[in-house]
Amino acid sequence: MRVLLIGANGYLGRFVADRLLADPAVQLTALGRGDDADVRFDLASGSPGALTRFLDAVHPGVVVNCAGATRGGARELTRHNTVAVATVCEALRRSRCAARLVQIGCGAEYGPSQPGSSTAEDAVPRPGGPYGVSKLAATELVLGSGLDAVVLRVFSPAGPGTPAGSPLGRLAEAMRRAMQSGDGELKLAGLGAQRDFVDVRDVARAVHAASLSAAQGVINIGSGRAVRLRDAAAVLARVAGYGGALHELDGPPGQLRATIGHPRSEPDHAGPVAYPYPDGCGSWQQADVRTARDRLGWRPRINLEESLADIWMEAACRI
Repeated sequence: MRVLLIGANGYLGRFVADRLLADPAVQLTALGRGDDADVRFDLASGSPGALTRFLDAVHPGVVVNCAGATRGGARELTRHNTVAVATVCEALRRSRCAARLVQIGCGAEYGPSQPGSSTAEDAVPRPGGPYGVSKLAATELVLGSGLDAVVLRVFSPAGPGTPAGSPLGRLAEAMRRAMQSGDGELKLAGLGAQRDFVDVRDVARAVHAASLSAAQGVINIGSGRAVRLRDAAAVLARVAGYGGALHELDGPPGQLRATIGHPRSEPDHAGPVAYPYPDGCGSWQQADVRTARDRLGWRPRINLEESLADIWMEAACRI
C-alpha cells in the first residue's frame, strides 16, 4: 500500500511516519514544505492542479493529512487549516488515483462541553475560537467532498516531542527551571482546566488503523478521561523526582503563570504567560472513544504518567 503523508515533519506527523514505516506493507512518500520532504509542496499556496498531477504520478492508495497550524490569527489559521484541506479534497476529486483520505481533526471543533460529560461524534460542534472554527470548516469540506474519507478528531496529544508552548510542555519547563536553580517551591496558576490527553504514539496507531479500515465520517481519538492540569503537575513532579512544594495560585481565566521560589523572584522566573489553549474549549473536555474501539479496533495503550515521563526526559536533558 502506498501512502502519501502530508505534514510528516510536524508534531503528529513525525510519529505517524514512524508508525507507517514500521509496517512492511506500506510504501511511504512524504509531502511537505521542508527540505527533507520527499516532495516539497505548500498546501496553503499550491494549486489543486499541481497536487493532482503529483497524485496521478505517485498513485497513492491512502493520503494522510497531518498538516496544519495551531497558532496564529484567523487568516493564517484559515489558510493553513481550511484552504489547504480544500486543495487536498479538490486534487483528490480530480485525480485518477481514487485514494482514501485520512484527515486529522481536533477536539477543539466541539468547543466547550458540560463538565462531567463525554463528547461523542454526534455532538453539535460549537467551536469557541478561530482555531476550532478553521478545523471544523476543514472537516465539513472533507465530509462533503464525496471522497472515501475519515476525520480523526484528536483531543489533546501528549508525549515525546510535546511542544514547549503546550500546557504540559510549559509545566515541564517550569519544573526544570525550579530544579536547576534549586528552588524548593513552585507556584502555578491557571491549572483548573481539564483536558483529555492522549499519547501521540497512540494517535499514530489510530491513523494507521484508519488507513487500513473502511470507516468513514468522524471518529474521536482520546483517552476517554479528563485530567486536571493541577493533577498532571503533581504526576510530573513525581516522575521528575521534584521534592519541592507545589502551590496553586489564583489567576485570571485564560492564564498560566509560574512563580519559582520566593514570590519576589526575578521577572524571568515569574509573570503571566498566555495560556496555551487557544482552542476555546472552556474548562472541560473528555472524549467518548467508543466509536474508535468499534470501527477501528483502537484503544489507547499509553497512560498519562508514561507520556509525562517522556516529556520530562526531554526537559531534563536541558538541565
